[in-house]
Amino acid sequence: MTDEFEPGVAVPVASGVRRITAPNGGPMTGPGTNTYLVGERDVAVIDPGPDDAGHLEAIAEAAAGRARWILVTHNHPDHTAGARSLARRLRVGVYAHPAPLTGIRERGFAPDYHLADGQRIEGDGLTLRCLHTPGHSADHVCFLLENQGLLFAGDHVMEGVTVVIAPPDGDMAAYLASLQALRREQLQRLAPAHGGLLDDPDQRLAGIIAHRLQREADILAALEARPADVMALTAVVYPTLAEPLRTVAGWQIQAHLDKLANEKRVMQRDDNGIWQRVA
Repeated sequence: MTDEFEPGVAVPVASGVRRITAPNGGPMTGPGTNTYLVGERDVAVIDPGPDDAGHLEAIAEAAAGRARWILVTHNHPDHTAGARSLARRLRVGVYAHPAPLTGIRERGFAPDYHLADGQRIEGDGLTLRCLHTPGHSADHVCFLLENQGLLFAGDHVMEGVTVVIAPPDGDMAAYLASLQALRREQLQRLAPAHGGLLDDPDQRLAGIIAHRLQREADILAALEARPADVMALTAVVYPTLAEPLRTVAGWQIQAHLDKLANEKRVMQRDDNGIWQRVA
């Protein structure tokens, strides 16, 4: 097996699993969005990716008449923009979770079929179980290849970067709960939508939870020192972050504040966006 990310190339990454990486790499997408082709005789295409002609051509060629499903982990443009044209080409249906549309989700996207938590996609030698994992977005799902313990994690877990939790669609409390729920599954490896396969799933999931809780503690400590708005908290919690990423970091701060406010641990002091810690 290899872990190269050359766009347009179907790379074997596990038994019966190939990955094609889209040419949309960047600070938020790593090497690019991964499309996974799962199965030998019946093929499930997970996350068709952007509407890029070369990428969709590579998927169609690799599926070669064996595609039965297009499965979407969540409705963000770098995962779904190519779904409809690929579905027409492969003559298969698109499956996604039906959570209400909010945030930055692709507004032109409409699945043919709705997925439910625990639903199984079964084909010749293939069983994928859908796990609803809200947090990054309300509609986010992961797909567990049960015979290998391989979890197609979408944007719930990514290699080398922190997952963005951007309200209102992103929900920090839901994200942490979803991470804990995944720890109760029998996972062997993680296949993220951005980056390479990850070993030691439980350790990685526990590490993400610890990282988020440390950020939460940093926010509470900053508010203990003095009330502040999101911009000021971002500067304290992410002091070395480059300016282009400060906005994204502010989304994380807001997501943590929303969670802490629901827990009655912080509150907005007035209408000018100043937050304070609740004694």
